[in-house]
Amino acid sequence: MPGQKLITYVILLFAVLLFGFNQEMQVSAKDGQGESVYIIPIEREVERGLQAFLSRTTEEAVKEGADHIIFEINTPGGRVDSASEIASLIQDLEIPTTSFVVNQALSAGSYIALNTDSIYMKPQATMGASGVINSDGTAADQKAQSAWIAAMKSAAESKGRDPLYAVAMADKSVDLPELNAGEGEFLTLDPSSALEVGYSEGTVDDRVELLNELGLANATVVEKEATLAEEIARFLTNPVVIPILLSIASIGLVIEVFSPGFGIPGIMGLISLILFFYGHIVAGLAGMEAIVLLILGVVLIIAEFFVPGGIVGVLGIGAIIVSLFMSGYDLGHMSMSIGIAFLVTLIIAVILFRRIGMDKGVFRHIILKEQTTSEQGYVSAENRLDLIGSAGIVVTPLRPAGTAMIDQERLDVVSEGGFIDEGQQIKVVKVEGVRIVVRKI
Repeated sequence: MPGQKLITYVILLFAVLLFGFNQEMQVSAKDGQGESVYIIPIEREVERGLQAFLSRTTEEAVKEGADHIIFEINTPGGRVDSASEIASLIQDLEIPTTSFVVNQALSAGSYIALNTDSIYMKPQATMGASGVINSDGTAADQKAQSAWIAAMKSAAESKGRDPLYAVAMADKSVDLPELNAGEGEFLTLDPSSALEVGYSEGTVDDRVELLNELGLANATVVEKEATLAEEIARFLTNPVVIPILLSIASIGLVIEVFSPGFGIPGIMGLISLILFFYGHIVAGLAGMEAIVLLILGVVLIIAEFFVPGGIVGVLGIGAIIVSLFMSGYDLGHMSMSIGIAFLVTLIIAVILFRRIGMDKGVFRHIILKEQTTSEQGYVSAENRLDLIGSAGIVVTPLRPAGTAMIDQERLDVVSEGGFIDEGQQIKVVKVEGVRIVVRKI
């Protein structure tokens, strides 16, 4: 069966993604003498996928006995919660750490840098501009800003740096005109100003010069890179990608309901759902309990087509939604993503219902299309208009309903309203469907 083959291919795809891409894309090592230095990049947005990558690589550095870890930073910032987790991870390291800002360490990136033991910058690099911004581009509420300012201050103090400048990076109200950061602007440091205020230990042109400054010129250098699986996971767990995946998954499955057989829309929906959970598994967000709940939900929805009542289907949909929430790192964002997917799917379902109807796809197996029409000889009741004017005798008293014998036929009749005793003669005066009205003669 073509559909079964496609499902098999999808399962194989998931297996390849899960087990085949879990090797590092590149790990290079330069031999040295004695000490070893691990260089770990912090690039693009700060999010949960990056957090999973840093957790793995720093753990490997500790296990392999690294003497120093250098984080090469080039990020515009990202999620505050992920930055906080990364900062805690760095603070817990007993290995000396250095941030090497190769281009920019803005927002969450500056916070991560402040949690390392030392900071070096390239000549064109910048660090700061750390205000908390919502996903819609507006400033966060006062509570979130206050917590973030406190976190920036704490990070600076933990490494012996003047907290005033960390606060100025996150608080517009701090006025530092000597650093070209007047009131109403977030502080951003260039290499010279960072060096001046003690937020940088030096400005270097490249990695070689940095290693010389750290006294690690002869150390063995190990470069860590993200695995292909981690790169895919970082893309799939992006806040913009998640609602797109869920929308494609739900739209594909809805179109499949209106289509005969199992084809491309269903496969696309299934692949999107698999990619969603795959990315969240690799990023460490989804556990096996979420997968089990998802499978249970799908099974219950399928069972709904065979078990009457509707409760099984509702439970199945509920199980899938719960599994999505269990896999998400932010309850609010996951609610928004599911809401977007539901709205888009509802619109598509209405369009398909109006254009295709309910006689296609899976509905053709569960909806009765045959009708008992009068053209086929089916009638709801025989209309006895031929009895009008016929005479008969009451068999049982009419009060006002009872039985009468009319033209040698025993019939249920009703009087015009009055009582008619047994044995009285009557005449049919009206027939309304199955209602035969009689009058006493």
